[in-house]
Amino acid sequence: MTDAAGVFIKICGLRTGHDVDVAVAAGADAVGFVFAPGSPRTVDSATAHELAARVPDGVLTVGVFRGQTVAEVRRFTEESGVRGVQLHGEEGPEDFAALRAEGRTLLRATAEHVKRCGEYGEDLLLLDAPDPGSGKPWNWGAADFTAPEGRWLLAGGLNPGNVRAALAATGAWGVDVSSGVERERGVKSPELIRAFIEAARAR
Repeated sequence: MTDAAGVFIKICGLRTGHDVDVAVAAGADAVGFVFAPGSPRTVDSATAHELAARVPDGVLTVGVFRGQTVAEVRRFTEESGVRGVQLHGEEGPEDFAALRAEGRTLLRATAEHVKRCGEYGEDLLLLDAPDPGSGKPWNWGAADFTAPEGRWLLAGGLNPGNVRAALAATGAWGVDVSSGVERERGVKSPELIRAFIEAARAR
């Protein structure tokens, strides 16, 4: 089990400067901006650039993509200035290799069982629900669950009320949340962001 104080926490789907400031002040290790089309949390590269500029160097800024081409991912990443790229789709090792750049952190998100982080060349692995951003939990409580090796984040249906139990059950290196800290779909709650980070780090 990861020590509570050392849990890596990513707050995803941020769209306003206030929400970014709240997440950073509360102790988030990473903040995510959704570029994937069709989400109520999607932002354009100009907005993401403004938001990422508010984030101190010690906090990772991540662009979240789903089913987009390498060229599109690269363009959004460069225009926004985010330092991390999260791919959530059918991308293979060749796509991660194509996006590898000095100073860039690559995250692979999947709903499938994975033995270890790094199989596709990613720096961080994220185990998500089959319908990401829906708030529906990934089946991390299954009796046959086997945690991947390495640095991996648990996502899918987490909220301030269950994140501590989820960490205890899985031994995850970190956690990722989006809908679980919203007061309505696509609208973050500063109070829930703070409560989630506090709960995840509670001893």
